[in-house]
Amino acid sequence: MSTTLAPTTPTRAAGFQATTTVPKSSGIALPAFTLWWREIVRFYRQRARVVGVIASPLLFWIVIGSGFGTSFRSGGAAGQQHYLNYFYPGTLVMIVLFTAIFTMMSVIEDRNEGFLLSVLVAPVPRAAIVLGKVLGGTTLAAAQGLIFLVFAPLVGVHMTLASFGLIVLAVFLVSFALTALGFAIAWPMDSTQAFHAIINLFLIPLWLLSGALFPLSGASVWMRALMYANPLTYGVEALRTLMYPEAPVTFSLTSSMLTLLLFAFFMFGIAFVLANRRTTKPAA
Repeated sequence: MSTTLAPTTPTRAAGFQATTTVPKSSGIALPAFTLWWREIVRFYRQRARVVGVIASPLLFWIVIGSGFGTSFRSGGAAGQQHYLNYFYPGTLVMIVLFTAIFTMMSVIEDRNEGFLLSVLVAPVPRAAIVLGKVLGGTTLAAAQGLIFLVFAPLVGVHMTLASFGLIVLAVFLVSFALTALGFAIAWPMDSTQAFHAIINLFLIPLWLLSGALFPLSGASVWMRALMYANPLTYGVEALRTLMYPEAPVTFSLTSSMLTLLLFAFFMFGIAFVLANRRTTKPAA
Protein backbone atom coordinates (compact mmCIF):
# COMPACT_ATOMS: atom_id res chain seq x y z
CA MET A 1 0.00 0.00 0.00
CA SER A 2 1.48 3.28 -1.03
CA THR A 3 0.81 6.66 0.43
CA THR A 4 0.88 9.79 -1.68
CA LEU A 5 2.03 12.91 0.11
CA ALA A 6 0.25 15.93 -1.20
CA PRO A 7 2.22 19.13 -1.25
CA THR A 8 1.42 21.27 1.72
CA THR A 9 0.25 24.82 1.28
CA PRO A 10 0.55 27.52 3.92
CA THR A 11 -2.68 28.37 5.62
CA ARG A 12 -3.63 31.76 6.98
CA ALA A 13 -5.90 32.21 9.93
CA ALA A 14 -8.77 34.60 9.55
CA GLY A 15 -7.75 38.17 10.37
CA PHE A 16 -4.03 37.34 10.56
CA GLN A 17 -1.69 39.56 8.58
CA ALA A 18 1.40 37.80 7.33
CA THR A 19 3.36 40.98 7.02
CA THR A 20 4.60 42.95 9.97
CA THR A 21 4.75 46.70 9.77
CA VAL A 22 8.00 48.07 11.14
CA PRO A 23 7.65 51.58 12.47
CA LYS A 24 9.71 54.08 10.61
CA SER A 25 11.95 56.63 12.18
CA SER A 26 10.17 59.86 12.91
CA GLY A 27 13.25 61.86 11.89
CA ILE A 28 15.40 64.06 14.08
CA ALA A 29 13.33 67.19 14.69
CA LEU A 30 10.41 65.77 16.70
CA PRO A 31 12.41 63.43 18.99
CA ALA A 32 15.01 66.14 19.58
CA PHE A 33 12.30 68.68 20.40
CA THR A 34 10.61 66.23 22.80
CA LEU A 35 13.84 65.55 24.70
CA TRP A 36 14.64 69.28 24.70
CA TRP A 37 11.26 70.12 26.21
CA ARG A 38 11.62 67.35 28.79
CA GLU A 39 14.90 68.86 29.99
CA ILE A 40 13.29 72.30 30.34
CA VAL A 41 10.29 71.02 32.32
CA ARG A 42 12.41 68.75 34.45
CA PHE A 43 14.79 71.53 35.47
CA TYR A 44 12.21 74.16 36.38
CA ARG A 45 10.17 71.72 38.42
CA GLN A 46 13.15 71.51 40.76
CA ARG A 47 13.05 74.97 42.31
CA ALA A 48 16.11 74.39 44.50
CA ARG A 49 18.29 73.86 41.43
CA VAL A 50 17.06 77.08 39.84
CA VAL A 51 17.90 79.10 42.95
CA GLY A 52 21.18 77.33 43.58
CA VAL A 53 22.54 77.83 40.09
CA ILE A 54 22.20 81.62 40.39
CA ALA A 55 22.71 82.12 44.12
CA SER A 56 25.99 80.23 44.50
CA PRO A 57 27.95 82.03 41.73
CA LEU A 58 26.37 85.35 42.76
CA LEU A 59 27.61 84.88 46.32
CA PHE A 60 30.99 83.78 44.98
CA TRP A 61 31.21 86.88 42.79
CA ILE A 62 30.31 89.30 45.59
CA VAL A 63 32.59 87.74 48.22
CA ILE A 64 35.65 87.20 46.02
CA GLY A 65 35.18 90.45 44.10
CA SER A 66 34.71 92.53 47.21
CA GLY A 67 37.56 90.72 48.96
CA PHE A 68 40.11 91.65 46.31
CA GLY A 69 38.46 95.02 45.68
CA THR A 70 40.95 97.52 44.33
CA SER A 71 43.98 95.56 45.55
CA PHE A 72 44.08 93.51 42.36
CA ARG A 73 46.35 95.46 40.05
CA SER A 74 48.05 93.49 37.30
CA GLY A 75 48.54 96.20 34.71
CA GLY A 76 47.30 93.75 32.07
CA ALA A 77 43.80 92.65 31.21
CA ALA A 78 42.52 93.73 34.58
CA GLY A 79 43.97 97.20 34.19
CA GLN A 80 42.74 99.52 36.92
CA GLN A 81 39.36 97.86 37.19
CA HIS A 82 37.73 97.02 40.46
CA TYR A 83 37.98 93.25 40.83
CA LEU A 84 34.18 92.95 40.82
CA ASN A 85 34.28 94.28 37.26
CA TYR A 86 37.10 91.99 36.17
CA PHE A 87 35.52 88.92 37.77
CA TYR A 88 32.08 89.52 36.27
CA PRO A 89 32.56 87.70 32.90
CA GLY A 90 34.19 84.79 34.72
CA THR A 91 31.23 84.50 37.07
CA LEU A 92 28.84 84.42 34.11
CA VAL A 93 30.86 81.56 32.60
CA MET A 94 30.77 79.81 35.99
CA ILE A 95 26.97 79.92 35.97
CA VAL A 96 26.92 78.50 32.45
CA LEU A 97 29.42 75.79 33.42
CA PHE A 98 27.53 74.64 36.50
CA THR A 99 24.16 74.62 34.74
CA ALA A 100 25.40 72.85 31.61
CA ILE A 101 27.35 70.16 33.42
CA PHE A 102 24.86 69.37 36.16
CA THR A 103 21.97 69.31 33.72
CA MET A 104 23.70 66.46 31.93
CA MET A 105 23.60 64.46 35.13
CA SER A 106 20.10 63.58 33.92
CA VAL A 107 21.74 61.20 31.43
CA ILE A 108 22.88 59.04 34.35
CA GLU A 109 19.54 59.36 36.11
CA ASP A 110 17.68 58.40 32.92
CA ARG A 111 19.86 55.30 32.58
CA ASN A 112 19.29 54.22 36.16
CA GLU A 113 15.53 54.80 35.91
CA GLY A 114 15.20 52.89 32.63
CA PHE A 115 14.07 55.87 30.57
CA LEU A 116 17.25 55.90 28.49
CA LEU A 117 16.72 52.28 27.45
CA SER A 118 13.23 53.05 26.14
CA VAL A 119 14.64 55.98 24.16
CA LEU A 120 17.44 53.89 22.69
CA VAL A 121 15.11 51.15 21.45
CA ALA A 122 12.75 53.70 19.88
CA PRO A 123 12.97 54.05 16.08
CA VAL A 124 14.80 57.37 16.22
CA PRO A 125 18.39 58.13 15.24
CA ARG A 126 20.98 58.55 17.95
CA ALA A 127 21.68 62.03 16.61
CA ALA A 128 18.21 63.10 17.78
CA ILE A 129 18.97 61.87 21.30
CA VAL A 130 22.26 63.73 21.48
CA LEU A 131 20.84 66.89 19.90
CA GLY A 132 17.76 66.96 22.13
CA LYS A 133 19.69 66.46 25.36
CA VAL A 134 22.46 68.88 24.43
CA LEU A 135 20.08 71.59 23.23
CA GLY A 136 18.03 71.22 26.40
CA GLY A 137 21.07 71.75 28.59
CA THR A 138 22.29 74.55 26.33
CA THR A 139 18.99 76.41 26.61
CA LEU A 140 19.01 76.17 30.39
CA ALA A 141 22.66 77.17 30.74
CA ALA A 142 22.37 80.11 28.34
CA ALA A 143 19.15 81.32 30.01
CA GLN A 144 20.70 81.19 33.47
CA GLY A 145 23.79 83.02 32.23
CA LEU A 146 21.79 85.74 30.50
CA ILE A 147 19.70 86.28 33.64
CA PHE A 148 22.96 87.24 35.35
CA LEU A 149 23.27 90.15 32.90
CA VAL A 150 20.79 92.12 35.03
CA PHE A 151 23.79 92.98 37.24
CA ALA A 152 25.80 94.30 34.29
CA PRO A 153 24.99 98.02 34.87
CA LEU A 154 26.34 97.69 38.45
CA VAL A 155 29.82 96.93 37.12
CA GLY A 156 29.87 99.55 34.38
CA VAL A 157 28.77 97.35 31.48
CA HIS A 158 26.73 99.33 28.94
CA MET A 159 25.64 97.21 25.99
CA THR A 160 24.47 98.25 22.58
CA LEU A 161 22.08 96.08 20.59
CA ALA A 162 24.99 94.71 18.55
CA SER A 163 27.16 93.93 21.58
CA PHE A 164 24.23 92.31 23.36
CA GLY A 165 23.61 90.07 20.36
CA LEU A 166 27.26 89.03 20.29
CA ILE A 167 27.19 88.36 24.05
CA VAL A 168 24.15 86.13 23.56
CA LEU A 169 25.98 84.28 20.77
CA ALA A 170 29.11 83.83 22.90
CA VAL A 171 27.07 82.56 25.86
CA PHE A 172 25.21 80.16 23.57
CA LEU A 173 28.44 78.74 22.10
CA VAL A 174 29.99 78.29 25.54
CA SER A 175 26.78 76.67 26.80
CA PHE A 176 26.56 74.32 23.82
CA ALA A 177 30.19 73.25 24.08
CA LEU A 178 30.06 72.65 27.84
CA THR A 179 26.74 70.80 27.63
CA ALA A 180 28.14 68.51 24.93
CA LEU A 181 31.19 67.98 27.13
CA GLY A 182 28.95 67.09 30.06
CA PHE A 183 26.99 64.66 27.85
CA ALA A 184 30.23 62.99 26.72
CA ILE A 185 31.36 62.55 30.33
CA ALA A 186 27.99 61.34 31.61
CA TRP A 187 27.15 58.94 28.76
CA PRO A 188 29.44 56.02 29.75
CA MET A 189 28.78 56.46 33.49
CA ASP A 190 26.15 54.91 35.72
CA SER A 191 27.13 56.63 38.98
CA THR A 192 26.48 60.25 39.93
CA GLN A 193 29.30 60.03 42.47
CA ALA A 194 31.80 59.27 39.72
CA PHE A 195 30.35 62.16 37.72
CA HIS A 196 30.95 64.56 40.62
CA ALA A 197 34.51 63.27 40.97
CA ILE A 198 35.25 64.00 37.31
CA ILE A 199 33.81 67.49 37.68
CA ASN A 200 35.99 68.28 40.68
CA LEU A 201 39.07 66.82 39.02
CA PHE A 202 38.69 68.22 35.53
CA LEU A 203 35.99 70.82 35.00
CA ILE A 204 36.67 73.13 37.94
CA PRO A 205 40.36 73.49 36.94
CA LEU A 206 39.11 74.11 33.39
CA TRP A 207 37.27 77.17 34.69
CA LEU A 208 40.09 78.26 37.02
CA LEU A 209 42.53 78.29 34.08
CA SER A 210 40.22 80.28 31.81
CA GLY A 211 41.28 83.76 32.89
CA ALA A 212 38.19 84.11 35.06
CA LEU A 213 40.13 84.69 38.28
CA PHE A 214 43.38 86.20 37.01
CA PRO A 215 44.63 87.45 33.62
CA LEU A 216 46.99 85.56 31.36
CA SER A 217 49.60 88.29 31.56
CA GLY A 218 50.14 87.73 35.26
CA ALA A 219 50.43 83.93 35.10
CA SER A 220 53.65 81.93 35.06
CA VAL A 221 54.92 80.56 31.75
CA TRP A 222 53.68 76.97 32.19
CA MET A 223 50.29 78.11 33.45
CA ARG A 224 49.96 80.61 30.62
CA ALA A 225 50.54 77.75 28.16
CA LEU A 226 47.70 75.79 29.77
CA MET A 227 45.44 78.83 29.61
CA TYR A 228 46.19 79.32 25.91
CA ALA A 229 45.30 75.67 25.27
CA ASN A 230 42.09 75.94 27.30
CA PRO A 231 39.16 76.67 24.93
CA LEU A 232 37.15 78.16 27.79
CA THR A 233 39.73 80.95 27.98
CA TYR A 234 38.48 82.26 24.65
CA GLY A 235 34.90 82.33 25.92
CA VAL A 236 35.86 84.43 28.93
CA GLU A 237 38.02 86.66 26.75
CA ALA A 238 35.22 87.17 24.22
CA LEU A 239 32.76 88.19 26.94
CA ARG A 240 35.30 90.51 28.54
CA THR A 241 36.05 92.14 25.19
CA LEU A 242 32.34 92.72 24.52
CA MET A 243 31.60 94.02 28.01
CA TYR A 244 34.71 96.21 28.40
CA PRO A 245 35.77 97.35 24.91
CA GLU A 246 38.30 99.79 26.35
CA ALA A 247 40.20 97.11 28.31
CA PRO A 248 43.36 95.54 26.86
CA VAL A 249 42.67 92.24 25.07
CA THR A 250 44.78 89.13 24.59
CA PHE A 251 42.85 87.70 21.64
CA SER A 252 40.79 89.42 19.01
CA LEU A 253 37.03 88.98 19.21
CA THR A 254 36.99 87.18 15.84
CA SER A 255 39.57 84.59 16.88
CA SER A 256 37.81 84.03 20.21
CA MET A 257 34.41 83.46 18.56
CA LEU A 258 35.87 81.13 15.93
CA THR A 259 37.60 79.11 18.64
CA LEU A 260 34.34 78.82 20.55
CA LEU A 261 32.57 77.67 17.39
CA LEU A 262 35.19 74.98 16.75
CA PHE A 263 35.05 73.94 20.41
CA ALA A 264 31.27 73.56 20.22
CA PHE A 265 31.37 71.46 17.02
CA PHE A 266 34.22 69.33 18.35
CA MET A 267 32.49 68.51 21.64
CA PHE A 268 29.19 67.73 19.89
CA GLY A 269 31.09 65.41 17.56
CA ILE A 270 32.63 63.61 20.54
CA ALA A 271 29.21 63.26 22.19
CA PHE A 272 27.70 61.93 18.94
CA VAL A 273 30.48 59.36 18.47
CA LEU A 274 30.13 58.11 22.05
CA ALA A 275 26.36 57.79 21.75
CA ASN A 276 26.68 55.81 18.50
CA ARG A 277 29.40 53.50 19.76
CA ARG A 278 28.22 49.92 20.08
CA THR A 279 28.79 48.46 23.52
CA THR A 280 27.78 45.39 25.50
CA LYS A 281 27.12 47.53 28.56
CA PRO A 282 23.40 47.67 29.33
CA ALA A 283 21.72 51.06 28.96
CA ALA A 284 19.71 50.53 32.11
